[in-house]
Parts: sequence; C-alpha cells; structure tokens
Amino acid sequence: MKKFLQPITDWVTTKRGMWITIIVWLVLMVGLSAGPQLGDYKVTNFQSLPDDAASMIASEKLEEYFPNDQGTPGILVFHNENENINIESVKKILQSIIDEKIEGIDTIVDIAALPEPALAAFSSEDQSTLIVPMNLVPGLGNSDYAEINDQAFAIGNEVAESLGDTKFYITGPAGIAGDTVKLFEQADFKLLLITIIIILILLIVIYRSPLLAFIPLLATVIVYQVANQTLAIMGAGGLEINNSTTSIMSILLFAAVIDYSLFVFSRFREELNHYDSKYEAMKHAMRATGEPVFFAGGTVLAAMLVLFFADFRDYQNFAPVFGVAVFIIMLASVTLVPALFTLFGRKAFWPKVPKYGQHKQLKHGIWGPIAKFVVTKPFITGGTVFIIMIVTALNMFNLKFEFDMVKSFPEELPSRVGYEIVETKFDKGELAPTSILLESSKPLTDDEIANVNKAFSEQEQVASVRLSATNDDKTVLKYSLAFAINPYSVEAIDLMDKMRNQSDALLANVGITGELHYAGTTAKLVDERDINSSDIYKIVILETLLILILLLVLTRSWKMPIYMMATILLSYLSALGLGIFLVDVLFGYEALSTRVPVYAFVFLVALGIDYNIILVSRFIEERKKSTVKQALEIAIRNTGGVISSAGIILAATFAALTTMPIADLFVFGFIVSIGIIIDTFLVRGMLLPSLILLFEKDKK
Repeated sequence: MKKFLQPITDWVTTKRGMWITIIVWLVLMVGLSAGPQLGDYKVTNFQSLPDDAASMIASEKLEEYFPNDQGTPGILVFHNENENINIESVKKILQSIIDEKIEGIDTIVDIAALPEPALAAFSSEDQSTLIVPMNLVPGLGNSDYAEINDQAFAIGNEVAESLGDTKFYITGPAGIAGDTVKLFEQADFKLLLITIIIILILLIVIYRSPLLAFIPLLATVIVYQVANQTLAIMGAGGLEINNSTTSIMSILLFAAVIDYSLFVFSRFREELNHYDSKYEAMKHAMRATGEPVFFAGGTVLAAMLVLFFADFRDYQNFAPVFGVAVFIIMLASVTLVPALFTLFGRKAFWPKVPKYGQHKQLKHGIWGPIAKFVVTKPFITGGTVFIIMIVTALNMFNLKFEFDMVKSFPEELPSRVGYEIVETKFDKGELAPTSILLESSKPLTDDEIANVNKAFSEQEQVASVRLSATNDDKTVLKYSLAFAINPYSVEAIDLMDKMRNQSDALLANVGITGELHYAGTTAKLVDERDINSSDIYKIVILETLLILILLLVLTRSWKMPIYMMATILLSYLSALGLGIFLVDVLFGYEALSTRVPVYAFVFLVALGIDYNIILVSRFIEERKKSTVKQALEIAIRNTGGVISSAGIILAATFAALTTMPIADLFVFGFIVSIGIIIDTFLVRGMLLPSLILLFEKDKK
C-alpha cells in the first residue's frame, strides 16, 4: 500500500502538486454542478422488498389480473370533534376537489351519488367522522404525491374553513407518501445547516484556531458537492435513490472528511517542528498517516459494499450511494485534504503556530495521565470498562420493534392527524386493508365464493371481508380484508404470518383447489420482518469477516485484528443496549424500527474501526523502536487527543440527525452518537490498549 500511496502523497505535497490538486478538485466540483441535480432522483415511495418476496409477487399478480385497481390508495378524512359530521359540508368539500380535476387522482368515491343508507359504511359509529376512499393513478413519481396532496388539501381546507364545522385531512398510503416527501425536503437543508454549525463551533472550541475549523469544512463542502453530483449522474442513469439514504450519506460524508482531516493536520503539526519547509513537513506527515487514513476509508468502503449482499432493498441502496461517497472521501483524504493544509501551512494553526526546531514535549492534556494509568494498571482499566460494557449490552434483550411508520411523524402532520382519527373512530384495519388474491383451478360458484368469505371472516381479529373484484369466469377473485386491530402492529403482522402459513388448510376446508396470495401493508411488513432478520445475521457475519481480513493485511498480525474486532462488536452491543434504555427513558420510544440496529451496526463498526486503525498504526510504528509498554503509552498519548476530538465531533455530527422529524433517523443518530462516545473514550482509550498489553509481549 505504501508503494502505491507514497508517490501520490509525495507529489501532492509539492508546490506544483498542491496547486494542481486543488484546481482539479475545484474544476471537478464546478463541472459536475452543471449536470443533473440529486433532488430530482430521490425516491420516497421506495420499494424496500425484493421482487421475489411473497407480498410483491401478490402485488404483481393483482396488477396482472386487475390492472386498474393498483394505484396508490388514500383516505379523505372529514371530522367534527364537537358534534355529528355535517354531510352537506362534506359533500361541498368533496365536490370542490372533484371539480378541480387534479392530475394524478384516478378516482374519488362521490358520496353525493350514493343513497343515504350507503353512507353508513363510510361513517364512524359516533357520527363524528366520515372517510372517503381515493385512488391515485399508477406509476406516479416521487414529487407527484406531495403536489397532489398539496392541491387537494388546499382546496378542501379552503372550503372547510369557510363552512367552519368540518376539519379535512388526507391520510392512507397516498397522504403519508406526500407528507414524507415534504418532510425530507424541509429537513435535509436544516440537517445540512445544523451539521455545518456544529462542526464549526466544535472545531473552534477544541483547537482555538479559525483556520483549523475553516480548512476541513472547505474540504468537506467540495467533497460533498462532488459526491452529490456524481450520485445525481448515477440517478439519471437509472439508480433509485432513497430519501433517507441521502440524509444519512450527508452526515457520513461530513463526519468522515472532518475525521481524516484531523488525523492529517495533527501529524502535520508535529512534523512542522521538525521541518522548516511546509512541503517537507506535510510529505513526512502523509508518509506516516496516509496509509492508515486511506486504509481506514477502505474499511468503511468495504463495510458499505457488504450491503450489496442484503436482500432488503433499503440496505442494498446504501451500497452504491455510500460506496461512491466513501470512495470520493478516500481520494480526498490523500489528495485534497493534505493539499489544502499545505497551502495554508503554519498559518493554519494560528495563533499557536508550530515553529521549526521547537522540540519541546507536546502537551497531551488528560491523555498523558490516562496513558500512564492504562499501561500501569491494565487489569483494572480493562476489567472495569469490560464490565460496564457487558452490563449495558445485556439491555439489548429488551429490544422491541415498531412497524408503524406514521407514529414516527411529527404529531401535527396532516396525514398523522387523519391517521389517528381513523384509528380512533373506525376499525383500525381500514387504515391499510389487505388485498387477498385467490387463483382457483376451476370456476367458483356463488356458494364457494361465500364460503371463502366466511372462512376469512372467522379468522382471528378480522373486522370485515368483502369481495372486491372477479375475472369473467370467476377463477380469480380479489378480497379486501380489514383487521380489527392496527394493521401496522406486531399482533397484526403475527396474525397475517399465521394466515399465510395456513392458506392451504383454509382452501382445503372449503373444498377449493388453488392458491392464495396476500398483498398490502401488513403482508409487506411480514416479509420485511423476515428478510430483515435474515439480513442482520448475513451483514454481521460478512462485515466481521471482511474487516478481519483487511486488518490482518494492515497489521500483519493474526492476534491484533481479533482484539480490534472484538472490542468493536462489544462496543456496538453496549451502544445498542444503552441506546434502547435512553431513548425510552428520555424520549418515550419504547420500540425501534427494524432498520435502526442494522444501520447502527454498519456505521459503528465501519467508523469505530477507523479509530482502532489510527491507534494501532501508531503503536506498530513506535514498537519498532520501543517496548510494548512504551510504544503503547506513546500511541495512547499521541493519538488520544486527536481521536477524542474527532470522536466528539463525529458524535455531535450524527447527533444532528436528532433534528430530523422522522423517528427512525432520530433514534439512529442518537444511538450512533452514544456508540461513538463509548468507542472513543472507553474502547480506544482503555479497553483495546489493555488487551494489547495483556497479550502482546516483547520479543526476546
């Protein structure tokens, strides 16, 4: 690796190489910015499940047999919280929306054309609420949902406000999709701004130098724009890009570039004491840090690429998006970052400018005493940290999963308000009914059709079942089933799983030969839960093995990678256990999305291993001329400050995700922040050094 990297970093740190490097990056940024924009290719209604999932096969079959029924459904909610709903007001609001002929709306049930007894099917038991089904046309794009929602909501509410006795909301899959689009559009800019402010403040407070805050941020902005525009080109080429993926990607990018910048300028500051020329100082700094920094980026890249092996498409989507971002970060860490610091030279450290020939001992703050204590008392420090982490890790057995995405939205969001009204006033299953497709080997009689209906009605917690479509010869039937419980709940998912597994027995009991297929939200959640459980094991095993191999290559030791990986895995379990406890106690989240543990694992392992690499690389460098104990003390003392600074900034950067109005990202950001703090101070500073000291011996 050194033979490959050293000529590059040696050239970049020359005067000519420095200017060419900076100019090339700037030209690349400006040139790419003239191309397609990433926002045009973000997808909110992202298909998370693979095509061969049972619920997706069912959806495909429904599309094949009943193509006009497969648009995204929505629910128009009319509510009077004080008295009975005014039917005439509802008709006026509804008619104003229908008359507008909003592009993208396929059908809206016109209640004005229904006889009065039929309205009972759309009214709540207490007569305070009325719901009207809406269906959007198939194949809508990401932004279409928000535009349709906005138009219908604005028109409906204008009339509702003039009448004064009815509240109007849009919910169901169509309403939720539209609000999700707007949430991410508003939150992404806010997230970016807060991230920059946090990093800027922390860099100035920690290093007390304006330029040391400005230079890494300048590098980050350039890399961010290059990565964003590269992904936009990939989006134009057909890559689906999930909204939440790009939000997390921006955090990863800022965090990683700042991290690697800190490692580079920390060593640059040391070398400026030994070399008068800033070019020579950076050349030697990069000879020492180039390989570990590039290798650290490589482990993050490898961790992201492992996600290609996942079946859940949300995780698969991480792989190309994050892979591209990390690859660009790796290139910048050995070209752009050293070039920018070389450009500013000693001025970057003003007012504490390092001087040539000033070889006095650097101050190491708290890390000098900590290093001394750790190498003197490895059993006490390592044992104490190990016990703390085991205790916190045990709480992961209290992990519960939440599948109701709407509950993660802000409480005032229209689709959530409407959702909760429907949940309260109607059978909860009406929020997202299940479509059941029956393929029979022969035409069915009316009695057989009724028997199938009855068989489903008798299933546990089923509120209603109705035949909604048949083909001409009655060999294919479509039923709509609504649970009496929330269709997003774990109980409903368990019941749907049980129903699918007993399909053959159900058909046998009514004397029909054929196949049953289940589509809709609850059926998809069954598949999501099963596939996610499989992916967790797959990702953990593959990522652990891959990083172990990479560490084996870096350290040229079979024992060192085991210490490093074992501490990382324990750190993850500790962060997850502690995070589960804290998000419940502090924020009231009793359950997590199934995605959070996987996202947290990928990031905590990938980023945590970076700090392991920095510490161990310095230890290996010092061990060539010192004993194990001395080398370890020097490594802890000299990397402790930069690793702790980087860790604080990294944790704060991920904590910026707690400003997002989506619970998945909030909880993910919080847990990763905790994990990074544990990693930075307990694992890297104490546990890993204790293990190294206990098992590594001096050569005789």
